[in-house]
Amino acid sequence: MKEKIYLYPIWVRIWHWLNALLFLLLVLTGLSMQYAAKDSLLFPFNVSVTVHNTCGIILVFNFLFFAFANRFTWNGKYYNIRWKRYGKELWRQIRFYSYGIFKKEPHPFPVTKKRKFNPLQQLSYVIAMYILIPLIIISGIGLLFPEITLNVLFGKSGIWLTDLFHQFLGFSLTIFWLIHLYFCTIGKTATSNFKSMIDGWH
Repeated sequence: MKEKIYLYPIWVRIWHWLNALLFLLLVLTGLSMQYAAKDSLLFPFNVSVTVHNTCGIILVFNFLFFAFANRFTWNGKYYNIRWKRYGKELWRQIRFYSYGIFKKEPHPFPVTKKRKFNPLQQLSYVIAMYILIPLIIISGIGLLFPEITLNVLFGKSGIWLTDLFHQFLGFSLTIFWLIHLYFCTIGKTATSNFKSMIDGWH
């Protein structure tokens, strides 16, 4: 039996579950505003706007906490990509997920105290948390305070382009979220990775 590793301290778990809840509410209210017809609303439009804006503001502070905590704790080291040999390692991981896992091959990068993420996880989390989340926050602030957004950009309405960019980022993060949920089921059991984010032990 493999040794259990305490991999997710309490602050990571609280941040993670709050982030998941905020993201779910933002997706549902965003879709409700996007398809704002009387017969297709998930929530009343005014409620959607209020909840979306409130969750967006909380998300800003949750992200700032995440970035600050990663800067000053050991957890941040898991997001540092070591580019030397990274291409080969990434390919090994992709091959495992697309072929090796179905042949019951051993995982090429098992979880250890020093390596929480495999190369594909690491790259996707860095893109999501350090590129897409900041961009969706910035575009969301631009929509929340339209007076700071450019009136015209490339001959188009600045607000319209900001909204389009915000929606694109939202759909991209939703795809990431769905893939993330699927890969969470690929553990020792279908629920073991979810349990890890509850008690902290891998």
